[in-house]
Amino acid sequence: MIVESNDKDGAEVYEMIIKQILQDLQLSPSIKNMKAFVNPNEVVFIIAIKMDKTSNHIKLNEVAKVTYEKEENKTIIKISDENYLPDILKLLWGDFSRDQLYQPDRYTIILDDDVSFLKDRIVFSPKVNLKIRIIDAIFRIIPEGFRVLRELSKNDIVAIVATDEMIKDEWILKCNELIKELEV
Repeated sequence: MIVESNDKDGAEVYEMIIKQILQDLQLSPSIKNMKAFVNPNEVVFIIAIKMDKTSNHIKLNEVAKVTYEKEENKTIIKISDENYLPDILKLLWGDFSRDQLYQPDRYTIILDDDVSFLKDRIVFSPKVNLKIRIIDAIFRIIPEGFRVLRELSKNDIVAIVATDEMIKDEWILKCNELIKELEV
């Protein structure tokens, strides 16, 4: 972890703040590397975090059995891993209204028509979940009042430029530099 700044004491303080927030959110083991740039004279904060590798995404057919019953024209989803129930419901509510879903018990969801194609849909993505958690951490790290933001994330690197002014081209270039350094 490197915090670059023209204010040495400020950089040390920010490094402690970043470490504490990442530790509090239990993100430290999921982060490969991180670089930040702070310039209080220009009122800019730039951070780039390289995520560690995550496990593969989870498809519906990995956590539930999806069958179509032709005679009744209904698709039945039998949930085998209830840990993913909220994710399954979120997925289904994105495609269907709540009154199109019938849930007679905790482990069964019934839909009208043949929607068995849903079995190949992604229910949970550890990579997306990790990125969301890292962005949450970044919002806690960014100095108070820095409301002008630009996300420049790329592949496994989450990067944000933050300021309370208009974002300058040189700051975008600096953020891209940090990203390149982390890509190695």
